[in-house]
Amino acid sequence: MSSDPTERTLRWRRRKEARPKEILAAALALFAERGFAATRLDDVALRAGVTKGTLYLYFSNKQELFEAVVRQALVPSLERGEALLDEADEPAALLMERLMRSWAELARSPAGAIPKIIISEAGNFPELARFYREAVVDRGIGLMRRVLRLGVERGEFRALDDLDNAVRCIFAPLLLAMLWRHSFGCHEEVDHFNPEAICEMQLKLVLDGLALRPAAPVVQRTERTATPDAGAGRDPRPSVLRKGPRVREGTIGKQAAP
Repeated sequence: MSSDPTERTLRWRRRKEARPKEILAAALALFAERGFAATRLDDVALRAGVTKGTLYLYFSNKQELFEAVVRQALVPSLERGEALLDEADEPAALLMERLMRSWAELARSPAGAIPKIIISEAGNFPELARFYREAVVDRGIGLMRRVLRLGVERGEFRALDDLDNAVRCIFAPLLLAMLWRHSFGCHEEVDHFNPEAICEMQLKLVLDGLALRPAAPVVQRTERTATPDAGAGRDPRPSVLRKGPRVREGTIGKQAAP
C-alpha cells in the first residue's frame, strides 16, 4: 500500500465523488425489488457500502433519494430526445424511431421498473406521482407530440384529428412491456413482452397508419345504354313491394271448382 499522502487523498476524493452514483444504483435496485414504501434507507446504505450518516450527507429523505434516482435513470434520455428535436434535420419517421428505440432500451434496464413503482404507489404518495408526472410523463408526451406535429406540417404524416390520444396510443405498448417485465415477467421463462420486439412492431403499425395515402382515382360515370328488350316489362321495385293478384279471404287452400 502506498504511503504517499497525496495519492491517498486523490483516491479518497475519487471514492467520495463516486458515492452518490453508488447510492443511487443501490437505491434503484432496492426500489425495483421492494417498491418505494418497503425500501428502507438503512438497506440502501448497506447495499451501497456506506453508513446511513453518509447517505444523509447526499439525500435528506427517501423521497429526495427516489427523485434523484429518476433524474439519473430517466431524465437524461428525455434531454437527449429534446436536443434531437431541437435540430430536427431528420425525417419525422426517423426521429420517432430513434425516440422509441431509446425508450425500449430503458424498458430492459433496471430503470424500466420505475413506471410500475409509480403506478402501484401513486395513491399513497401523491407528491411522488406529481413529481414523476412533471419530470417524465409530460416531457415524454411532449416529445412525441412534437414529432407527430412536425411530420404533419412537413407533409410526411397524414393529418390527425386527435393528436393527444394518438400520442397515448403510441406510448401504451411500451408502457405495457415495462409493467409486464417487472411483474408477470419475473415469473416467466419466456420473454413474452420483449421490449425491442414490441418497439419494432409498434413502429411498423404506427408509421404505416401515419403514412400518406395516394388519392383514390376519380371514376367517371357514363350513362348506360339499355340493350333491346333488356328488362322489358320488369317491375323495378324490390320483390317485397311488388303486388301480386289478390287472394280472397277464405280461398287459401281451396281448389277451384271445375
